[in-house]
Amino acid sequence: MRQKTVFSCSQCGCQSPKWLGKCPDCGAWNSMTEERLTAVPAQAGRTAGERAAPVPIDEVPPQAEVRLPCGIGELDRVLGGGLVPGSLVLIGGDPGIGKSTLLLQAMHHLAVAGDVLYVSGEESAAQTRLRGERLGLSGRPLLVLAENGLEEIVSRIEQVKPRAVVIDSIQTVWTRTLESAPGSVSQVRESAGRLMVLAKGSGIPIFIVGHVTKDGAIAGPRVLEHMVDTVLYFEGDRGHPYRILRAVKNRFGSTNEIGVFEMRAGGLDEVTNPSELFLSERPLDAPGSVVTASLEGSRPLLVEIQALVTPSSYGTPRRTTIGVDSNRLALLVAVLEKKAGLHLGGQDIFLNVAGGARLGEPAADLAIMLAVASSHLDRPLPQQMVVFGEVGLAGEIRAITQPELRIAEAAKLGFRDCLLPGGNVRRLDACRLQVQGVATVQEALRFLD
Repeated sequence: MRQKTVFSCSQCGCQSPKWLGKCPDCGAWNSMTEERLTAVPAQAGRTAGERAAPVPIDEVPPQAEVRLPCGIGELDRVLGGGLVPGSLVLIGGDPGIGKSTLLLQAMHHLAVAGDVLYVSGEESAAQTRLRGERLGLSGRPLLVLAENGLEEIVSRIEQVKPRAVVIDSIQTVWTRTLESAPGSVSQVRESAGRLMVLAKGSGIPIFIVGHVTKDGAIAGPRVLEHMVDTVLYFEGDRGHPYRILRAVKNRFGSTNEIGVFEMRAGGLDEVTNPSELFLSERPLDAPGSVVTASLEGSRPLLVEIQALVTPSSYGTPRRTTIGVDSNRLALLVAVLEKKAGLHLGGQDIFLNVAGGARLGEPAADLAIMLAVASSHLDRPLPQQMVVFGEVGLAGEIRAITQPELRIAEAAKLGFRDCLLPGGNVRRLDACRLQVQGVATVQEALRFLD
C-alpha cells in the first residue's frame, strides 16, 4: 500500500497535496517540504484538564496570581512581573544574540529554591557546563540534560518535577510518533503541543528557544506562536553590546514592555537606566540631532534621533531609515514641504535612532520632523531640549498620552526645556522643566537656532 505524503511550508505550515515553488499562504519561495502522513495514536493525558461543564463566568472561582521571580529584573518586567506557573514561553532571536546565555542566567537564579532543568538539544552537557563556568554560574542545583527525543524529555520532567524547564531549541526536538525529520513543520507542531499539555497539566513553566528566519520571524509553523502563552524576541546586533528583549505576545501582561541588557564577558547585565545609555555618546550642538521621549509600556525612554539631509546625486532621492517606519518619514517630509516650504524633493534623507531602539508611536513625529529640518537648514536645536508630539497632515501638532512621565524622565537626566503640543501644556500641573507648547509645524521650526 502506497503511503500518503503531503508538502508543508516550513515558514507558515501551509499544506498542499503536491509540490509548489511558492507557498500560496505566506508567499515564501522553495519552502515546501515533503512529509509522510502518519496516523498519530491517541495518547493519554492529551487534554489539559478534566472534562467540565460550562458555568456562568461569575461563578468561576477566582485564582490568586502567583509569579516566580527570575532574579533578572528586566526579564521579569517583560514577562509582566515574573514567570507564571504552567506557562509556555517562546523566545526567539538571531544566532549568537544571547538567548541561551539569558536563559542559563535565569535558571541559575531560579535554582536557588529548587531544581531546574536545562534541556540542550544543540550542545552536549559538557559544552553547557563550559558556558556556565564562563558566566560564573556554579554551586546551584541546575540540572542539564542533553537530549533530543521528546518522549525521553517528558519522562525526565515528570520524574524530576523541576521548578522550571528550558528547551533549547524546539527545532531539534523530535517525537517517535512521526517519521518526518527534526525541525519539520509536523515535528515542531507536535513537540510544542505535547510540551504545552505537560506545562498546563503539571504547573511547570517551560521556556522554548526558537530559531528565526532570515526575515527575523521565528522559524516553523505560525501555529507555534499561537500555541504558547508568551512570545519574546531578543533583538540586537552581535557587533553591538546592547540587547533589547521585547514581548510581542503575552497572555499574562503587557506587550509594550521592553528589557535592555548589555553583553559583557561575564554574561548579560541589566541596564536599569536605558535612557542614559542611549544618550551616552550624543554629539553636542550637532544639526540633525534631536532627543525625544518614547513610551515603552510603563517605561519612558529618551532616545536620540539623527537625520542627515544631503543633495541627491541620482534622479530619485533616497529615503533610508533605521528604527523608524520609512512610510512615516515620507509622510512627515511631505508635510514639511507643503506646510513649511522646505524643498526636500532633490535631497537624500537618512534617519537613524541611535542605540538600536525602535520608535513605533506617533509621539516621535515632531522630533523626526525637526531632525530633518535641522539637518537641511544646518541649524541645531537647543542642546538641553527634549521634543515630542504627533504631527497631522494639516501641519497641526496633536497632543500625546502621558506627557508627565516623559517630562519626569527628561528632568532626571538634566534636560531644562521641553517642546510639546499645546494641547498637553494646558493640562499639565506643576512641571520641573521649562515647557514650550506649539500648535503648528511653523511654530516648531522657530526653535531652530
